[in-house]
Amino acid sequence: VLSHPENRKKYDSYGKDWKHAEEYEKARKQNASRQSYQRPGPGQYSEEDFSDFFGSMFGGRPGGQRNVKFRGQDFQAALHLNLQDVYRTHKRTLTINGKNIRLTIPAGVKNGQTIRIKGYGGEGINGGPKGDLNITFQIDNHTKFKRDGNNLYANVDLDLYTAMLGGEMVVDSFEGKVKLKIAPETQNGAQVKLKGKGFPVYKKEGKFGDLIITFNLKTPVNLTAKEKELFNELSKLR
Repeated sequence: VLSHPENRKKYDSYGKDWKHAEEYEKARKQNASRQSYQRPGPGQYSEEDFSDFFGSMFGGRPGGQRNVKFRGQDFQAALHLNLQDVYRTHKRTLTINGKNIRLTIPAGVKNGQTIRIKGYGGEGINGGPKGDLNITFQIDNHTKFKRDGNNLYANVDLDLYTAMLGGEMVVDSFEGKVKLKIAPETQNGAQVKLKGKGFPVYKKEGKFGDLIITFNLKTPVNLTAKEKELFNELSKLR
């Protein structure tokens, strides 16, 4: 502390409470601002006025004890989760400064979202309230789905024959397989929306976004002589 000029200055002013110098200074300025509305004229300050002011700021005056209460420091924490973890509401136990905190994580939490847990921060000063704990979620996505808000997006390969003639195919959703009808003459890049097959809406039980499927048309390769002949006939018909 003493080897650092700024900390030394705080220590000289506040002694063992030097770590809380900024809180003291903030409170002092607030007090001074309030008193400026009823400031007496020159020469009208008394010794009692100064005694009251510094007593309220730094721990009392003769004949009484009036301590200023300061709120404790807020703690910041990051919680790393996978996308699958936040598809359903679940509980986690976190250890913060040696204390175990049982936390319910709602389904649908977004990457970068911060939630505040009141009273789990630093201890207050002079009996002041505890600070809060702010937890920021960092969500990794290792699935084939892209998440945008409450919607999920996925690319699906579609063979030429099904695209031309129509039919059915099975695609993956986030929670299982889904049978999908393919309209005849489906084009490359066409999209279909599966309502309610997306991601849960944060703190809205039972509500989900949509799953948007984009088709990638796959043309056949390694054609046989017969297949080439048939494609030539088709090209002549067109």
